[in-house]
Amino acid sequence: MGANKIHPDQMYIEGLAANDSAIIQSIYKKFVPKVVFFVMNNSGDKEQAQDIVQEVMILLFNQAKANTLKLTCPFDAYFFLLCKRKWLNEFKKRSNKGVTINEDVVSMNESALDLIGQTEEFDEKQQLFDTMFQKLGDKCQELLKLSFSIKSMEEVAEKLNVTYGYVRKKKSLCVGQLTQWIQEAKNFNSLKNN
Repeated sequence: MGANKIHPDQMYIEGLAANDSAIIQSIYKKFVPKVVFFVMNNSGDKEQAQDIVQEVMILLFNQAKANTLKLTCPFDAYFFLLCKRKWLNEFKKRSNKGVTINEDVVSMNESALDLIGQTEEFDEKQQLFDTMFQKLGDKCQELLKLSFSIKSMEEVAEKLNVTYGYVRKKKSLCVGQLTQWIQEAKNFNSLKNN
C-alpha cells in the first residue's frame, strides 16, 4: 500500500479531522443521498440510513483524528462501500439471516477494499477499547480522560486536587488494568496481528 498515492479526496478526511462544517456539509450533500437510496432499496428506511451514515461519520472522524486514514481512492467509493457493508451487517443481525455482500467489481478497486479493511479493523479496536474503558472505575476513567486531553501530569494532578506522585501511580495502575482486560479479550489476538 506504500506505493499508492494519497488521493486528492484526502481533503474530506482532513476536513473531518478538523471538524470543518463546510466539508461535513459537502459530504452530506454529495455522498449521503446515494447511501440513503441504497438502504431504502435494501429493506431499510430513511431513518436507518441516517443512523448508518451517522455511525460511519463518527468512525471516520475518530480515524481521521487518530491520523490513521490515508485515502488512496475516491472518497465516494470508500464512503459508499463502508456504509453499504455496515448496513448489510446491521441487516444481517436484525433479520438473523446470512447476507452475502456482492461487491460491484466494476466500481471497486483494491485500494478502496484495503481502506475498508483498515477502517473496519480500527472500528473493532476502538470498540474493544471503549468496552474495556467502561469497565474501569469512575476515578480511573476521569484520570485517563484528563491525561488524554491535558499533556502535563502536573496539570492533571492540580485539576484533580491530588499530588503529582499519586496521579502518576494511579494512571499507571489504571492503564495496567485496562491493558490487561484488553489483552484478555477473546478478540484481542486477531486484532493484534493486523
